[in-house]
Amino acid sequence: MACVIARAIERILFLVLLFLLTRFLFSFVFFFLPFFFYCAARIRLRIWIHFLLCVHVCVVLHWVFCPTLFKMPGENFGEVVLITGGSGFIGSHVVDRAMREGYTVVAVDNHYTGREQNIAHHIDKENFHFVKHDVRHPYPEEVLRHKYNYIFHLASPASPVHYQADPIGTTLTCVNGTYHSLLLAQRDDCPVLIASTSEVYGDPIQHPQTEEYWGNVNCTGVRSCYDEGKRCAESLCFDFHRKHGVKIRVARIFNTYGPRMCFNDGRIISNFLIQSLRGEDITVYGTGTQTRSFQYCDDLVEGFFRLIRHPTEIGPVNLGNPDEYTVLDMAKKVRDFVPGTKSNICFLSPCEDDPKQRCPDISKARRVLGWTPVVPLSEGLRRTAEDFAVRVSRGE
Repeated sequence: MACVIARAIERILFLVLLFLLTRFLFSFVFFFLPFFFYCAARIRLRIWIHFLLCVHVCVVLHWVFCPTLFKMPGENFGEVVLITGGSGFIGSHVVDRAMREGYTVVAVDNHYTGREQNIAHHIDKENFHFVKHDVRHPYPEEVLRHKYNYIFHLASPASPVHYQADPIGTTLTCVNGTYHSLLLAQRDDCPVLIASTSEVYGDPIQHPQTEEYWGNVNCTGVRSCYDEGKRCAESLCFDFHRKHGVKIRVARIFNTYGPRMCFNDGRIISNFLIQSLRGEDITVYGTGTQTRSFQYCDDLVEGFFRLIRHPTEIGPVNLGNPDEYTVLDMAKKVRDFVPGTKSNICFLSPCEDDPKQRCPDISKARRVLGWTPVVPLSEGLRRTAEDFAVRVSRGE
């Protein structure tokens, strides 16, 4: 409440200054341009002055009682955002962005892969609400009581280690979680961004992958719980859009890295970093000639916000970095960011259904969203390595 009162006072003071400045300008015109007085009848001047005073009063009332009508730069006062998976690696960065922009944020997570530490710096803020909940089940009253302006549905295990540990739960999270988020978006008539994945392309034959490519997916393999779960989630989105007019925004996310990644998630960069920091052998599965593209988390979040705010684009839209690296090259680059490491690179048997090549075609994102990754790999790796080093030193 104190925050609301402070913002109302801020607006009133700003408008008082604006009013005084306007009066000064009018006085300047009246005193130094006597010809203006000669040409205009006194009664007409009085009418205009009273009209301007009424306009000022109306603006003040609107700004105080309807704050979303006159937003200051970077302010989204009064608008509410739901972020599922809000304490996860990517979700927590979306929370940070939404909080910086002044939204009221409702973050939902069951902490299967998310961590309380990722959002601890927001817990005591008035415009942040955390609800511990599993999105496989209908949303509780703590979530439903809000009316949302935007929904980011990001909840799902996203690394092989985690989704293969609970494959049935992963599929249900992808399907039921998306279904419940779509119902909420239908209720509130708001855009809902669904975090899909480049895994819908499977082990692709087409390179780079465009959104029109249907993929080459093993629908019964050990990775299918995630791959097929996300494909089904996309199907639900487009059916809700066609049948109910829900404002869907489907983002296909390619390999993403950055601070707050789980140490044990089995992803390439997190694996290589934690092994280097601990002086363990860096494990490369297969020959290391497989290629991947890596985007920094801040670039992905920027793509999310551009997509969900787009008035008409529903997706799918690839969000990734088109710069391609072999797994072996990445192992060497990551090792170089850990001074003094004694880690050697060793090779293990390849993982089942591991794609040989993965690279996004982001022409659509560039054309429709004006989006392209801007954080260089060297800078992103530096920030991520620093975050990992701090967490390791704390004994996490």
